[in-house]
Amino acid sequence: MIKFVVAAVWIAAVTVGSVYYSFNLQQAPEEKVEPSFFGGLDYVTTGMLSVPLLKDKQVHGYFLARLVYTAEPEKLKKLAVPAEALLMDQVYSYLYANPQIDFTQRASIDLDTLRNGIRDSINARVGEELVHEVLIEQLDFLTKEDIRNNSARRREVASGASAKEQKAADGH
Repeated sequence: MIKFVVAAVWIAAVTVGSVYYSFNLQQAPEEKVEPSFFGGLDYVTTGMLSVPLLKDKQVHGYFLARLVYTAEPEKLKKLAVPAEALLMDQVYSYLYANPQIDFTQRASIDLDTLRNGIRDSINARVGEELVHEVLIEQLDFLTKEDIRNNSARRREVASGASAKEQKAADGH
């Protein structure tokens, strides 16, 4: 009987010691880690941007984009205006202020320059490093002809569908 009591006390002591050790190990202070792609940053996704491309006082097409910005959450909370409004306004300002960005010449578009330029212009406007990276979720350019062709196709599909519905309603 004494052996069972000694064994129970031994098991209880080992259990308490291992729980205490693992709890202290878990509570160790964490080192401060610089923001990276693996954590510490918030990802702010913009809505769909639609910026008209103007040349010679005419619209030549539309730049369509959905962007993602990485920023520190503490700095985003300190902003007096919503982050998305600031970011979208700065994208519009950047694209209009840089006429050398020509989306009609798709081969000459440098995405790294575009991303870095947007990031740098936002940070310059805020006065500190708010945005760490600009990621492109979607990027398109539609010419006026593309838009006309798409709307013509939609009308054809809609008129074809309404003709089929009319025939079905007439019992043919």
